[in-house]
Amino acid sequence: MTQMTKNGVSTTAVSGSERYETFRAGRKCYCQYDYRYTDGELFSIVRPALAQCREARNQWLNTKR
Repeated sequence: MTQMTKNGVSTTAVSGSERYETFRAGRKCYCQYDYRYTDGELFSIVRPALAQCREARNQWLNTKR
């Protein structure tokens, strides 16, 4: 498992990059996902699957264009 945060701050620092990791909350599995946009803005979300995170990211990207 990666360390996606350090002192509560995302370690996704490179523009246009993504990081993700899975974790369990009770009996359910989730994916925490961070994407750093080319302008430096961070998109962060938690969903049950990586595909759902990327879909939400793509919708967010469409609002930025």
